[in-house]
Amino acid sequence: MMKRRSEMIVVFVAALIYLGCIVSPPSLMDDVDAVQAQIARNMLESGDYVTARLNGIAYLEKSPMIYWLMAGSYAIFGGVSDWAARIPVALSAIALAWLVYRFALWGSGCERTAMRAGLVIATCIGLFLFTRIQIPDVMLTLTIALALWGFLRALEPDEPHAARWIYIAYTAVAIGLLLKGLIALLFPVATAGLYLVFTRQLFSREAWRRIRPFTGTLLALAIAAPWHIAATLANPPYWDLTFRSTPGEYRGFFWFYFMNEHVLRFLNLRHPRDYNTVPRAWFWAFHWLWLFPWSAYFGGVVRLDFKPSTRAGRMRLLCACWVGFILVFFTFSTTQEYYSMPCYPALAILLAYAMMNPTREARPLLIALTAAALLAIVAILVKVNGLATPGDISSALTSNPDAYTLSLGHMDDLTINSFAYLRVPLVLAGLAFAIGLYASIRRSALGLASMMVIFLHAARLALVTFDPYLASRPLAQALPPGGTLIVDNQYYAFSSIFFYTNRKALLLNGRVNNLEYGSYAPGAQQVFIDDAEFARRWQSTSEQYYLCVEKPQVDRIRKLGAVLHLVKESGGKFLFSNHENSH
Repeated sequence: MMKRRSEMIVVFVAALIYLGCIVSPPSLMDDVDAVQAQIARNMLESGDYVTARLNGIAYLEKSPMIYWLMAGSYAIFGGVSDWAARIPVALSAIALAWLVYRFALWGSGCERTAMRAGLVIATCIGLFLFTRIQIPDVMLTLTIALALWGFLRALEPDEPHAARWIYIAYTAVAIGLLLKGLIALLFPVATAGLYLVFTRQLFSREAWRRIRPFTGTLLALAIAAPWHIAATLANPPYWDLTFRSTPGEYRGFFWFYFMNEHVLRFLNLRHPRDYNTVPRAWFWAFHWLWLFPWSAYFGGVVRLDFKPSTRAGRMRLLCACWVGFILVFFTFSTTQEYYSMPCYPALAILLAYAMMNPTREARPLLIALTAAALLAIVAILVKVNGLATPGDISSALTSNPDAYTLSLGHMDDLTINSFAYLRVPLVLAGLAFAIGLYASIRRSALGLASMMVIFLHAARLALVTFDPYLASRPLAQALPPGGTLIVDNQYYAFSSIFFYTNRKALLLNGRVNNLEYGSYAPGAQQVFIDDAEFARRWQSTSEQYYLCVEKPQVDRIRKLGAVLHLVKESGGKFLFSNHENSH
């Protein structure tokens, strides 16, 4: 009965957060958020589930599973919408919390440990932050966790269904390959290899008999290979291993996907370089934030027993190999803040064990952290008391475009004045930390989980306030039917307009970053224009054009001789027409 109750608590808490946050607003954001959703729509409408396309251009760098799942969600839930696009990621987060609970329960045999592990992964800040955009990393994390649990169970001497579990592991790896590429194979295989080394089973005939490498590999290939082969055949040339990335050269899907997006990206030699890297020390240190508030128990993790003499010890050892390999791997590669998400399940399990026998410092640290957060919120509310909030929040933010290649780059835009627009989320967050302070004093894991449920919903409300700044939905709603849309800069800058209008557009100086490579494919649509072509078209007296442009670029557009008639302004972004009263 306790087991069933604790399992339901974990699933309920995760559902409260992730299903509770699929509603709109906030809208799908400009950048990758709306991009993923639009690719799924394009697949559904075209029937081409092999080659992803944006604005008519082949988009060859990503695996397709998340697009398939979104397209399926559209079909099941009655059409294309932002909330339907969010459902696969939300369900994956809930499934991940449940899986971590089951994994920890199997390994520890203790419902309290399992419930804590499930609550850690369900309520930690990192998983929430990096599922606000529709990227497949939470799904990848789910497949890696399932693969490693299947591997560990298959090696257990008393496991009656070893074959079933190892084939589950291979299936999970194959699905991961369709979600995120070769990294879905590397992480579980490297982790399993380290585990075999530390348990002295690397050369054990019995261990390899249970792992079934030949039949398991055939199963994984049967699942993952068909799309890779189809994509290669659909986008020739078929075979190219050139070890350089040269702008303007098209070498087909195989080279771009495997060489450019895997090998050259790891070596930081990929073109286009549309990403940035977090300093290595920060990449490691940020896990104190990503696993908050449970990271207060990190001190107890180093004191755990990792000897493989018991099932629990073997699970903890596997988790240590899991975390260690992923963090070291990215220490020698490019690093975004969310890249380490695949090790969150292992950290959640280790933290759950540490919570069962906490260090003396854990409780005072939690009390200090929750109290400091509460005091900071009170201080901010006092500071912004009486401040006016004209227009939307964009008027109170700074601009730091150099930081936007990082996932959380927009955090640099915050100012004290901007918090005046966030009074309601701040009050809700203050309530959350007051509950957390009480829970920290009482040593209540459920109390801390309750704090995080309220705090994360406060964060969702804050995103609603940021909506005009992070998305372009108001411009999309103001865009009249007909005419030709022109978007300044790259597709990603206004990607939510493409989603909410389902229109194509000409891209002004936008042959960069993610659409650059596909634009050189044979037969690619000509959707890119330069300043001269824009000026010629904009001056037309017979044709209707609309232009989306960000505020810092308006003067540049005017210097091209363009007369701009305002249709809509929102969040520091503008929609202009070339004809007066055309809207």
